[in-house]
Amino acid sequence: MRHLARLIFICVTVLRYGLDELALSSFRQRWVRALVRVMTIGRTLDAPRGVRLRMGLERLGPIFVKFGQVLSTRRDLLPADLADELAQLQDNVPPFPAEHARRLVEQAFGRSIDSIFASFEAEPIASASIAQVHFATLKDGREVAVKVLRPGMLDVIDDDLSLMRTLARWVERLSADGKRLKPREVVAEFDNYLHDELDLVREAANAAQLRRNMQGLNLIMLPEMVWDLCTQTVIVMERMNGVPISQVQRLRDAGVDIPKLARDGVTIFFTQVFRDGFFHADMHPGNIQVSTAPATFGRYIALDFGIVGTLTEFDKEYLAQNFIAFFRRDYKRVAELHVESGWVPPSTRVDELEGAIRAVCEPHFDRPLKDISLGQVLLRLFQTSRRFNVEIQPQLVLLQKTLLNVEGLGRQLDPELDLWNTAKPFLEDWMDKQVGWAGLVERMKNEAPRYVQLLPELPRLLHQALQPRGAATDRALEALLAEQRHTNGLLRIIIAGALGVLLGLGGAVLFVHWH
Repeated sequence: MRHLARLIFICVTVLRYGLDELALSSFRQRWVRALVRVMTIGRTLDAPRGVRLRMGLERLGPIFVKFGQVLSTRRDLLPADLADELAQLQDNVPPFPAEHARRLVEQAFGRSIDSIFASFEAEPIASASIAQVHFATLKDGREVAVKVLRPGMLDVIDDDLSLMRTLARWVERLSADGKRLKPREVVAEFDNYLHDELDLVREAANAAQLRRNMQGLNLIMLPEMVWDLCTQTVIVMERMNGVPISQVQRLRDAGVDIPKLARDGVTIFFTQVFRDGFFHADMHPGNIQVSTAPATFGRYIALDFGIVGTLTEFDKEYLAQNFIAFFRRDYKRVAELHVESGWVPPSTRVDELEGAIRAVCEPHFDRPLKDISLGQVLLRLFQTSRRFNVEIQPQLVLLQKTLLNVEGLGRQLDPELDLWNTAKPFLEDWMDKQVGWAGLVERMKNEAPRYVQLLPELPRLLHQALQPRGAATDRALEALLAEQRHTNGLLRIIIAGALGVLLGLGGAVLFVHWH
């Protein structure tokens, strides 16, 4: 019943804001346009379409707001009016009242807000789908940002995820692509990310990890957490001051090297993914700023760490080899990697898969970012994967989303950016460190504690390994026979003792009888 009620609410919202008309109006077929005219009878849709779409997504809740945030970075896929309006979802979602925020902070810490902060700004500096942020000053004078979780988020998200799980089961049952697309696993991944985002302590831990990872790079800054003031619903962190990355003209007027900024963004992304296997997975413009302070001029400032992605060593190596093969236009190697990883059936003909991948990727090389779209490339690769029964990898869905965000940021900053050539040297250097001498030395250092423990046992293990298998077997049999003889001897002693006892008892009985 809850699913049905939520589905009815979604349908009513779609009709109220005319999202059905918005989705169908792009079709050119006459019968579709006629259907739109019939469906809009009696409805007044005077507001601009971008406003209606933004308000509809806000009304539907945090999952739909997240979808709108991703769409807002894809100006190559959306008209300018829609992209501009959806950009407000990044940090301009209607806030909840200030008195609610104060009450939630006091409930989290169990004391009055005046006893914690010297000042607390009632108006939020940013309001997003999951939480909103207020500036404050601690008693010791430190300027901080206070992030407060929106009330009632858990119930709303659980309802939507439950509905998505039901739809995923139906897709698996009814769709021919159901098994390959793994919709239930994808929803499970999304479930984990959203619930992680609802635990602000986990977000604080993510920020601390990313801050440590990025310390030596000198390209990005992350806020330091005030751990004594971090709970599941409220966290307090260092206040960061910067210019939103979407305000490109303001950055340019401040003297920021915009092309370098775009290249640095690519470096940061690939460093997090391939070096650390731990990356910021919500890199929409609302979460990224640029420092204009003299000491840190031109560095990125990252915010909002509720969603992070992780990759295993296998995932990193596989992806790096795929990227490098793409950059070298070695489509045969790309096809072989798909077969080796088990992502396609082993019966797949490598030459056919190679030709299909070449047809998708070749037209997009040697062109600046303004002339290509990773979204379109991924869409065509998806169509190709369907033909060859490629299994979708749920753990990489978040990486694909982040890659699209990075491309959207790069497109805003520097449309002339050559994404391929910017990333290629980094990946080649990473692969050299992984499989070359540097990688060997690093792995030897990591395994050194285990080697130290095994070293005293090495002579015995070596001696056992050098023994002929036949001699070892003979010794084992001899030991088994010796044990058997020992056991038989014990049995004979036990039997003899028992007979002695019986004979002794019998003699005693006869002696008593005769006397």
